[in-house]
Amino acid sequence: MKLGIVGSGMIVHDFLTTANQIKHLELTAISTTKRSEKIGQELAQQYHINKTYTDNEQLYRDPDVDTAYIAVPNSLHYHEVKAALEAGKNVICEKPYVETTAEAAELKKLADQNNCIILEAITNIHLPNYKKIKQAIAQIAPLHIASLNYTQYSSRYDNFLKDIIAPVFDPAKKGGALNDLNIYNIHLAVGLFGKPDKVQYYPVMQKGIDTSGILTLTYPEMQAALIAAKDSYTNPRSFIEGEKGTIYFDGATGVLDNFTVDLRKSKPEHYNYNQFPHRMASEFTDFTKIIDQHDVKSADKLYEHSMTVMEVLAAAHESVK
Repeated sequence: MKLGIVGSGMIVHDFLTTANQIKHLELTAISTTKRSEKIGQELAQQYHINKTYTDNEQLYRDPDVDTAYIAVPNSLHYHEVKAALEAGKNVICEKPYVETTAEAAELKKLADQNNCIILEAITNIHLPNYKKIKQAIAQIAPLHIASLNYTQYSSRYDNFLKDIIAPVFDPAKKGGALNDLNIYNIHLAVGLFGKPDKVQYYPVMQKGIDTSGILTLTYPEMQAALIAAKDSYTNPRSFIEGEKGTIYFDGATGVLDNFTVDLRKSKPEHYNYNQFPHRMASEFTDFTKIIDQHDVKSADKLYEHSMTVMEVLAAAHESVK
């Protein structure tokens, strides 16, 4: 995969620290805004990226790029994904994918017409621990209660309180705890439990944005509480509770660096099957394989998962209007 990166924010910096662990991945180009041109040049020098641009269209036209990684503010995803697909590039788009299922369907149709692959970048469902947790659920089933917690005191929250508003706290740029953090919980819940029957979001609102909140998902015989907070501090622990036992794990639900199976009348067993120390390495390893092999079947399966997640996310936003 010959990757062109669009953006230079925190997620790009984070990804680049692990890019050298991903086999068959070539960092070909990076495009930034003109304001961030120096940052792009510094990243290119540090991580041996061949080309830099301050015009995304130039990157999309670059014949040495076969895949565009869209890592810009949420409100720009649709426009940039569409432009990349129109130029015949495969696309990896950061979560959350786009704003509506209609937009997602339009982009998927465009991808198919241009024989391109389109993927949503979401860490947890590509981690080996996620796949093992999914298998372990049978040991504790039937399930009745789940509590998934992604609380992370934002490095930008103190500035937010001073009215210095970063994109992750900007309603116009589709920020907020639901879109930024609870999206990981939704992906996890949809992957493990399927699509819920009912969705209700209870946000904590400050300055017109949800800085934290609890999303409840109702299933026929189960309730799930999805907690996300950018304005609070804790060492989060998540639980999946069933009649025969509990599965729990510590830390961010986007990382899943451990899990424990605690069966009734048995000693808890602790596990970690993750292959890489960085959470993004597994997803990009999968993406590289899918794109290099043009594995449409696997890409379509991930697309259907993302569409279900988008339906849940849209229902969550609609529930508080």
